[in-house]
Amino acid sequence: MADNLPSEFDVVVIGTGLPESIIAAACARSGQRVLHVDSKNYYGGNWASFSFSGLLSWIKENQQNTDISDECEDWRKLILENEEVISLSKKDKTIQHVEDFCFGDQDSAENVEEAGALLKLPAFGASDADRVAQESEKECTLVENTLAEVESQEPEKATGTEPASTVEGNDPEITSESESSHDAALGESTPETGSAPSESSAQGPKKITYAQIVREGRRFNIDLVSKLLYSRGLLIDLLIKSNVSRYAEFKNATRILAFQEGKVEQVPCSRADVFNSRQLTMVEKRMLMKFLTFCLDYEQHPEEYQDYENSTFAQFLRTRKLTPSLQHFILHSIAMVSETDCSTLEGLQATKKFLQCLGRYGNTPFLFPLYGQGEIPQCFCRLCAVFGGIYCLRHSVQCLVVDKESERCKAIVDHFGQRISANYFIVEDSYLSENTCTNVCYRQISRAVLITDQSVLNTDAEQQVSILTVPPEDVGKPAVCIIELCSSTMTCMKETYLVHLTCPSTKTAREDLEPVVQKLFNLNEEKETENEELEKPRVLWAVYFNMRDSSGVEKKSYDGLPSNVYVCSGPDSALGNDCAVKQAETIFHEMFPAEEFCPPPPNPEDIIYDEDEIAPEESGFSNSPETKPESSTEESSSGDSTAVKKEDNEE
Repeated sequence: MADNLPSEFDVVVIGTGLPESIIAAACARSGQRVLHVDSKNYYGGNWASFSFSGLLSWIKENQQNTDISDECEDWRKLILENEEVISLSKKDKTIQHVEDFCFGDQDSAENVEEAGALLKLPAFGASDADRVAQESEKECTLVENTLAEVESQEPEKATGTEPASTVEGNDPEITSESESSHDAALGESTPETGSAPSESSAQGPKKITYAQIVREGRRFNIDLVSKLLYSRGLLIDLLIKSNVSRYAEFKNATRILAFQEGKVEQVPCSRADVFNSRQLTMVEKRMLMKFLTFCLDYEQHPEEYQDYENSTFAQFLRTRKLTPSLQHFILHSIAMVSETDCSTLEGLQATKKFLQCLGRYGNTPFLFPLYGQGEIPQCFCRLCAVFGGIYCLRHSVQCLVVDKESERCKAIVDHFGQRISANYFIVEDSYLSENTCTNVCYRQISRAVLITDQSVLNTDAEQQVSILTVPPEDVGKPAVCIIELCSSTMTCMKETYLVHLTCPSTKTAREDLEPVVQKLFNLNEEKETENEELEKPRVLWAVYFNMRDSSGVEKKSYDGLPSNVYVCSGPDSALGNDCAVKQAETIFHEMFPAEEFCPPPPNPEDIIYDEDEIAPEESGFSNSPETKPESSTEESSSGDSTAVKKEDNEE
């Protein structure tokens, strides 16, 4: 029980965001005793994904400004004379300026119930019961320590009824729902056919009501933070290396879009895309291929760029005999960098990274996890649980206990009044009090999530995962990154699209992002609008909010933290997850410099026991070389499904 935990651990992790979850998994994998707690009743913190009703509860909670006061001070009796405390925050203040809008008849959904929703639990408060009902399926699967014994799931899932992190037994395969895929050669473009049957006729989108969205709320998995995974990025490499990839499924992003002169158009990325493109002239195709070939090995030709090292990447592109259209494509849709702040070398590095990721799993460099970004932290929590980690949600921590003489943290005191000792403590930034963060300068991220009735660029293939960068109108303002998800990603109901908008904040999220929304979407409720507005996707529902960006904050900026307390940041504004993985690996090696970070798990079939020895479940915890199978990674890609396989070389 949560009120009767062991009194000693090696590592205590507070918060279940992506960096904390990776660290917890790495520590448990190396044999450490791990306690992983979160004051919320869902996994992921600001990396979480919600059903529609779950998101409404989250919005309501963050629109309320009530502070949580200490109901009981009895825990202070546990503090000795030679100890002092660092109090932790009781309320998450990382979300601000939350505004939601319904562009339909909200009254019609007043008595509509969510299909398949669980009954509310009377043991909790109203807001707790709402969220517990929606998240209980995922939670119950994650707290088990015997997850490795769960049998493989069926090849096809009922849409939206099971979390993506269902254990797949010993089959370390990541696939999207379609099994009838065809191979794609490296860098080749493959047509997107869609894994689901045709959802609607080509006569235009059907009118979706707010009542339908509420009724089908469990079909939605709405991310608080919008990111994609680079196919050769640090997170994909870690998922494969640690075999955590078997707990998730992915779909490759199918197209890169550009917004130019008021129009949305597809950007040719691979060699096949370039030569099949009808929007580029033959001369432009040769220009683009020549420049992209140069970017792949630009280090070998320093004479080409060394005179422009102090210039911006945009200025460098103007010297490369590229048309304005090609410069726009490269700057905003391939390198995806700022026109004013990005140096030439940074732009070349970003372009090379993009090109190197092409073709590994599809015709774009990106993957998206089915059921949302919130599945990734849960996958690492699952690995931690398999190797003995203990999980407690709805478990707040009152304070850190610090020894005055050694100035090291000795223990935590939880809301039950339990004192739990450990050697190392990992704390997510949002749990630190204002006193600790007095000298910290935070940035902000502007976020918007829209539910729309059609894609920003309609094609014959309905099931598209698109990424679009909208450049700023005014110099010095940030570009807006847009990720559009279709229903085959298991993040929205059929005949709708989920659109995420993200940019570094300059004002409130609505002020930053609404001008872009108005350019691309129809916000009018009435259908009797101008023809130009009718061609745009109609927004059915929208939410805007600002999220704290605590990445890049140095530990010395926090006031009075002991040396054995490490702080993990929340999500940053970047498209990928490299920052979280680097931070997790750095913190792990500071704690355990001699241990390998998330090594491959042993294959049970390769473990040999003595005749008289009974094989214990803990045998999988061994880090000895004999238990590590030699493995190779086989990668296959298709237009709609993605598989990452690791197979033993031994017959």
